[in-house]
Amino acid sequence: MSTEEGLLNEMAAVLPGVRAEGLVLHSGGGLESVFPVSELATAALGAAALAAAAVAGATEVRVDRRRASAWFDRSLYPVGWALASPWDPIAGDYRSLDGWIRLHTNAPAHRAAALSVLGMSVLGAENAADAVVAAVATWSGAELEAAIVDAGGCAAVMRTPDEWAHSVPGIALANEPLIAWQDLGAGRVALHSASADRPLRGVRVLDLTRILAGPVATRYLALLGADVLRIDPPDWDETLIPEVTLGKRTARLDLTNQADRDAFSALLTAADVIVHGYRPGALDGLGFGEADRQRLRPGLIDVSLNAYGWSGPLAGRRGFDSLVQMSTGIADAGMRETHADRPRPLPVQGLDHATGHLMAAATLSALAHQRETGVGRSARLSLARTAQVLLGRRGEGNHTPFRDLNDDDFVAHTEATSWGDARRLRYPSSIGGVTLEASPARALGLDRPVWR
Repeated sequence: MSTEEGLLNEMAAVLPGVRAEGLVLHSGGGLESVFPVSELATAALGAAALAAAAVAGATEVRVDRRRASAWFDRSLYPVGWALASPWDPIAGDYRSLDGWIRLHTNAPAHRAAALSVLGMSVLGAENAADAVVAAVATWSGAELEAAIVDAGGCAAVMRTPDEWAHSVPGIALANEPLIAWQDLGAGRVALHSASADRPLRGVRVLDLTRILAGPVATRYLALLGADVLRIDPPDWDETLIPEVTLGKRTARLDLTNQADRDAFSALLTAADVIVHGYRPGALDGLGFGEADRQRLRPGLIDVSLNAYGWSGPLAGRRGFDSLVQMSTGIADAGMRETHADRPRPLPVQGLDHATGHLMAAATLSALAHQRETGVGRSARLSLARTAQVLLGRRGEGNHTPFRDLNDDDFVAHTEATSWGDARRLRYPSSIGGVTLEASPARALGLDRPVWR
């Protein structure tokens, strides 16, 4: 059995109603890594496509491995304008007294927390890097990580895979399933206006996710025809929005404001699916915990994500793909096995993209289950649990370089996004009889918080 087949079987095994059969793969090769990243991409997209095929009643599913690897990097190529950098100038890997630590400072609050711990005020771009390098070098990694996390920021020291496996959080995570399922109760069945070519037409998906795994999941649901409404707080923005709002509508609500809370309650009442990436307990604190959501909309399908898993001491910690790669030993393995002089993560944010497609597959599996039984389900996933899948296959995979992208790899028409025209890569998978298309990517907060 190939690595690709093994990964697909592992994913299909936790997706009720999805069988790892009938998938046709195109092209070999792979992204350069000590891990089978391209195989992970193909398997994750394949799992989502097979789940969609089960809902649509389709039998023919194909995945192009080269394009799957490309989509794990990016799918949007601006015409006459440029995407903003996805990274804040402070974000990056730094040497501490005893190793390496990564600071994640893309959100203003996370940047402020890190700088505060390091004894700095707001820094100009010219002196930021040198000042942070000098400050971090005076700390032990574990002490700095703990201080930044306690201050509300995001950081992760680099562990080896063995250190992670024998740590308390690593042991807790190893006992978690790749997808944790729970039946929630009966209620209204979705798919009320679906068709073979648009299997999720009429399905209302409430999107409460942030970069990057959650938005990847809801983007796939939008491509299948779902009405995806993304909700963000006032003034929130992210640099990768042009990449992930394909097919979605976008609105803003302040859930500390009563009028906005009422609007959110109305959205929940009429929703079919909610996908969220808030830390455990965050929605509960706002009065919209799982029991509240089920009360407002019995049978609501509830798909959620966190960074470090749902048990153990890190279950409530803020985290991102790059931090999880440091914590779990992926970046260390990349550094050691390539004899690099600094952490070497995956060539793409593979944990985000793979987990996002698994979230989409879980949503589709839950919709199929609800259609058969009338019962809604919850599914819980995490970036760190997806990392475990890769860690178990270190050294595997085909890493022959792919040929460059060409015009045939792009959709024929340009996409009129909120920022300007762009070219979008063709989606890597095809499902017999299903049309994968969506409206252009748009900026946040452009729509009213109501269903169509």
